[in-house]
Amino acid sequence: PARCVKDECDATPCGTGQTCNDPNTGLKNLNDFTCTCTNGVVATGTSATCEIDECAKTPAPCPMGQTCNDPNKAKNKQHDFTCTCDADTTIVKIDGPARCDKNECDATPCGTGQTCRDPNTGLKNLNDFTCTCTNGVVATGTSATCEIDECAKTPAPCGTGQTCNDPNKAKTSQHDFTCTCDADTTIVQKDGPARCVKDECDATPCGTGQTCNDPNTGLKNQNDYTCTCPNGVVATGTSATCEIDECAKTPAPCGTGQTCNDPNKAKSSQHDFTCTCDADTTVVKIDGPARCVKDECDATPCGTGQTC
Repeated sequence: PARCVKDECDATPCGTGQTCNDPNTGLKNLNDFTCTCTNGVVATGTSATCEIDECAKTPAPCPMGQTCNDPNKAKNKQHDFTCTCDADTTIVKIDGPARCDKNECDATPCGTGQTCRDPNTGLKNLNDFTCTCTNGVVATGTSATCEIDECAKTPAPCGTGQTCNDPNKAKTSQHDFTCTCDADTTIVQKDGPARCVKDECDATPCGTGQTCNDPNTGLKNQNDYTCTCPNGVVATGTSATCEIDECAKTPAPCGTGQTCNDPNKAKSSQHDFTCTCDADTTVVKIDGPARCVKDECDATPCGTGQTC
């Protein structure tokens, strides 16, 4: 067999600036050539990777907000990258995340009059700062709510027409609001609607001569008062109708020409009206039209000598 001489480096398999060497030019296509970088990195049978940028790794070696730099990536040197804090800090860490000193309170995240404290200023943006109110209320990672006004809650804690007052809202204490009745009452209730005493009869809702009674004066505006007529008729929540005149009904209870009389309309009693015939008869009927007896011959309607 022939000993064919072929240098694999003739095909320029190495990268720019790399030195190619084929140690076995006497054997064809053994793929044993080497590529040598200027920094000494060597690869066999393929182009060499002369640079290793540690900052390009996944996951990123430096945390968000820090700047990564690999000064020796051309030498493929490992563990020499640096993580640098942002512009307002100057700490640099080699081969690992930097411990950036930054006080989150510098950004004044707390509300007016609140005290800010960042317990871990050595770690950037942990959002673990605290805001403390003058009344002792503390919030972490956000501005504190120093006041809780129980009167502003929905639904309203007091009854309709009552005045709510939370004297300790600045202390965010709970269950100490008060409900006060309106001007014509004086009862105050703590931590709940007041039981306002108001007699609905004070407004004289009943008619003349009627007796008013409010059985639940402890509850305002229940509309449960009663109006009682002298004849005993009772109505709830409205003025009573003390008289019922049966003669005023439609249709008229008595016949044409008869006189109707309801002697007990003031008692609102029923079925006791009377129907009375006209003057020349005397028949009276109770609770219905009268059957009036009248002799028409009394008026001598017939001629002389005629029998009626």
